[in-house]
Amino acid sequence: MKTIRETACEREKQTLSPYAALASESKGRLRPEEECPVRTAFQRDRDRIIHCSSFRRLKHKTQVFLSPEGDYYRTRLTHTLEVSQIARTIAGALMLNCDLTEAIALGHDLGHTPFGHAGERALNAVCPTGFKHYAQSLRVVDVLEKDGKGLNLTFEVRNGIERHTNGEQAATLEGRIVRLADKIAYINHDIDDATIAGIMREDDIPLAIRHELGTSKSARINTLVLSCIENSDNDIRMETGIQQAFDELHSFMFAKVYTNPACKSEEKKAVDLIQKLYFHFAKKEENLPPQFLEIAEKDGIGTAACDYIAGMTDRYAVRIFNELYIPKAWSEINDAFL
Repeated sequence: MKTIRETACEREKQTLSPYAALASESKGRLRPEEECPVRTAFQRDRDRIIHCSSFRRLKHKTQVFLSPEGDYYRTRLTHTLEVSQIARTIAGALMLNCDLTEAIALGHDLGHTPFGHAGERALNAVCPTGFKHYAQSLRVVDVLEKDGKGLNLTFEVRNGIERHTNGEQAATLEGRIVRLADKIAYINHDIDDATIAGIMREDDIPLAIRHELGTSKSARINTLVLSCIENSDNDIRMETGIQQAFDELHSFMFAKVYTNPACKSEEKKAVDLIQKLYFHFAKKEENLPPQFLEIAEKDGIGTAACDYIAGMTDRYAVRIFNELYIPKAWSEINDAFL
């Protein structure tokens, strides 16, 4: 009698596009495992990511605005969920593997530092081996999760996570969808957040771009998603005019928001904080938690310090910094001895 998983795998073969990645044809895991009787390999990967501690910490990591006070602003977690939704919509319309797409989307930013790309640049500047969040995301699922055992994900999910940003394209169309969905999500929700913050208005977007893509967040996302669906076959692409307008919107956002002093006024402080934490733990490895002491012995103290700091939330990084560098009031010190 067939298992639920085997039935699901047969259904994939019968219903998905010839270009889809099939769970039954996965290139496998780093370590072989017995198959789940209910879930396909990609469904299992998705569940492992959702239940891991790194995924939960995304709710307290910066997207663009550092440690925003309002509940409205996006965090790294809400961004991840928006990427997943957009990616699943595209994958479903193209009859590609939605489970694989979702797993990649949910895991793509697990390696992001506190304070967003400012934290990433800070670690990249001081770590001898460099630091890139996409490589760290892969390291999280391969090495750091489950007390050093990793999540042991499939090749297809790992490949999509590692290649979700610039550089070589993912091996699967599902992974390529996530790369595009990531960009669609962050540009549009950053416009939304920047508008709420008073940094810009919708009307500031050049008229030619608004004419091509739409005059609201939902209209732009709809235009971009439909263009991708209508123009993709054996690769993921948008219509040339839409792609050009989207590229121009990204350039506009870079000038208006991503390098705007009003948005980035606190970034230097964030960079200094992250780098001070790095130099502290790189010199005093005995202050690292036990898991990271083991990493220091195996991969070097620089890597261990990066792993520890990259896994911090914004507020935890601030707390550790305060404990290390901000003098306590005498009343706090006195209370510790009572």
